Amino acid sequence: MYATLLIEPLPTKGEVLRACRGVEHAAHPLLRAAYELTCLHESLLADGCRATEIDSRRAKLVRDINHWAHAHLPPARGSASVHTETLGAVLDRLAHYTATAYAALASAADDALGDAWESLAELAIGYEDLAAELTAGRRRLPGGP
Repeated sequence: MYATLLIEPLPTKGEVLRACRGVEHAAHPLLRAAYELTCLHESLLADGCRATEIDSRRAKLVRDINHWAHAHLPPARGSASVHTETLGAVLDRLAHYTATAYAALASAADDALGDAWESLAELAIGYEDLAAELTAGRRRLPGGP
């Protein structure tokens, strides 16, 4: 009899975006990390003087996400292509774009607002595509099996 490998699914695009805004982020370790990364990016925007400390905390969260991904995602097929970024890097960029988009919304800077929201929307779609490819085994992450 074959052993069944328990695989925890990746959060959806909507779940990640809600987690970045502090809604429903306790249900999954990646959602908690996305929320924490967004908080750190918001802190960077508000107080760039603590950049070294904040970047150190972000780097740890990105490493934690990458470790989780390698432990919980199904193995990729031999022909799977390698994605250009780790899952941690993608979630960190989503957190950054979320913080930037909401900061632009709060400041009502029309030029920055459209660009920030467009970047966030495009990356969210990219995350959704990546999650589907990783789950299907058609894509693998850098540094993994």
